[in-house]
This record gives sequence, structure tokens and C-alpha cells, in this order.
Amino acid sequence: MKEDINAVTDRGESTARMEPLLLGETSRHRGPLTDRAMDLVSRSAGFRRSLPEGVRAGLADLVRSMNCYYSNLIEGHDTHPVEIERALRGDYSSDPRKRDLQLEARAHFEVQAWIDGGGLEGRAALVAGLVEIHRRFCEHLPEELLKVEDPRAGERLDVVPGALRDRDVMVGRHLAVSPGAVPRFLDRFESVYARLGRTDAILSVAAAHHRLLWIHPFLDGNGRVARLMSHAMLLEQLDSGGAWSVARGLARRVTDYRAHLAGCDLPRRNDLDGRGALSEEALADFTRFFLETCIDQVEFMEALVQPERLRTRILIWAEEEMRVGALPAKAGRVLEALLYRGELPRGEVAGLLGTTPRHARRIVAALADRGALVSDGHRAPLRLGFPAALAGQWMPGLFPEQAA
Repeated sequence: MKEDINAVTDRGESTARMEPLLLGETSRHRGPLTDRAMDLVSRSAGFRRSLPEGVRAGLADLVRSMNCYYSNLIEGHDTHPVEIERALRGDYSSDPRKRDLQLEARAHFEVQAWIDGGGLEGRAALVAGLVEIHRRFCEHLPEELLKVEDPRAGERLDVVPGALRDRDVMVGRHLAVSPGAVPRFLDRFESVYARLGRTDAILSVAAAHHRLLWIHPFLDGNGRVARLMSHAMLLEQLDSGGAWSVARGLARRVTDYRAHLAGCDLPRRNDLDGRGALSEEALADFTRFFLETCIDQVEFMEALVQPERLRTRILIWAEEEMRVGALPAKAGRVLEALLYRGELPRGEVAGLLGTTPRHARRIVAALADRGALVSDGHRAPLRLGFPAALAGQWMPGLFPEQAA
């Protein structure tokens, strides 16, 4: 009968198959990795405190585009942050494939903006939170990107936003748990990762990242969901302010990233390799890799926005633009004030520059047109913007230059 054919198979797998979910108190790996986790806490907090609030807000928008770019790049979808910003303005390519990728990037960006705004607070490891991430990401994808190939069956399947998968899938050499077992494994996932103290929560981000991919709860989009979940966990536990992204580090070492994920799929090697069904050694190696990648990205961003260096790069850009007439005179002084103060009331610009209010408005408009100034409204204070189009000059190395 049709009902029998469509029934979701449950092979009765025990959730013990994905143990260990945590590095236990007696694990020989725990001490050194806890030290790494505390190092990450210290470095992330120091970086967060070093940023003026106005600078942090603008930087977080750019990092959001960067995170979206690198997370999608891991999946083989290359949408440059400049194209992402165009999509956010409703400026889409006439090429259908590029337009679809822009829509995908916009969907990812908006889910992360929702997360950064506190929409997922306290729910990153809850089943309901994971389902909501998937739903929010997929519901705005174009139809073509909501299809997935099943090479074994020779058919194209529909991806339903927020729906758990109803068929078997292979992830590399790993046959994920049967579709009927997915809810049971997700419940176990939630019971472990949603109730941890701060140190254990930071230490377990990598483990949760892999175990979610190991369960593979959705037909497609699991990689993006796992990285957004990890971003939400780090955001909450480290109060990073969204000023750095682990996705950049994972994408830049994507071969190592994939090798670690595959290694964590392997069974326990011997009696010295923990007591779970899966390898504790591989899980510890991935945890070390993940924490070191996070620390590397904090250090990279910290060096990039070091106040004097950032100030020099931005003012050099402004001087060159003023020299060729692309910006009005004294525009650089507005940017310099924002670098030190973070925000600047519009009514103070004329006094700061020693010019008329009309000329001050012209300067503000010119900078805003280039994305160098942003605000939350016509009367709201001005903040420094970090447009992707200027990132190559302001923040070199953040992502590759856009191809001509």
C-alpha cells in the first residue's frame, strides 16, 4: 500500500551510537582543551571591549556578510559579499543562477541577523531552535535550491523548510541514522547540549557541531544549520558581539575541517579511545581544531581593526577620494571622529567641521552613498559603516577581492 511505502523507517538504533557527546571529567583530553577554551574566552572578551559600540555595530554587519560568504563557500556556492550587499538592497543579477545564489545568501544573512539580535537566545541546542533555523533559512530560498538529488533513486527531492528528513541519507561514508530515529537522537542531543554550564558549553560547541551533522536531521541544509547553531552558541557564551566568525577559519581550512568531521564518524579505536561507540580521540582532535580556529579568527580580526592601523587605512582612502573629487573636502574628519567616538549626532557635524549645516549635510550624504556612514533613521546618530565594496582597502584579507 502507498501508506506502507511512504512510512518513515525506524531501525531502532540506540542513541548510545553517538556517544561520547561530551569529553568527560576523567578524559585525558579535557584539561588542555579547557585551557584552550578559557584562552578563547579571554581573547574574545578583550577584543569585544576594545571596539567602540558604533564601530562594533558596523563591523558586525560586514562580518555577517563575510560569515554568509564563507559558510556558503564551504557548500560550493560562491556569492561575494559585494553581491550579498546588493541582494540586501534588492539589486539582483539578471543571471538566474547568480540571482538564486544571491537569494540564498540573503536568506543566510537574515537568519544570522535574527540570531545576532537575540532571536535564538537560549535555544541554539533545542530541537525547536534547530528546526527554526532550518525553516527560516529555507523558506526564502528559490525553488531550484529547494531540490536535492538522490543518486541512488535517480530522482530530485523537495526540501521542506523546517521538516525533518523522511528517508535515509549517506554523508560521505557515513550512513546517517534511520529517518524514524531522528527525533529520538535529537531529543538526546538536546538533553546534553542545552543544559551545560559556560565552560562545558564552550568546550562542547565542536562536539555539538559534529553530532548534529552525524544525525543529519534535514534532507539538505545541515551544514548551514550546524554553522549557524555554532555561531549562536559562541555568540551567547562569549558575548562576541558578532565581531568575528569561525566560518571564515573553517572555509580557509576546509580540507582539514572535512577530514576532522569524517574522523569523528569513526568508531572507537581501542580501549584507550574512550568508552563510547565513536572515537573520543577524534572528537578531542576536532575540538582542538575548532577552538584554535576560533582563536585564530579573533586574533586576525583584532589585528585588522587595531585602532591606529584601521584609522590610517580609512583616512588614506578618504584622502584619495577627496583628491579625485569623489568625496567633498573634510569628509575624512567625519570618519576620524567616528573612529574615536563610535557615534556622532548629526547636529554636531557642522560644528566639528567648522562649516555650514548645508555643507555638512552634503558631506554626510556623500559618505552615506558610499556606505561609509550608516544610521538607524534620519535623525539617529551617525555610525561608521563597513561596506563590502571598501573592505579590500579598509580591511584587507577579510575575503578575496571580487573578480572583475
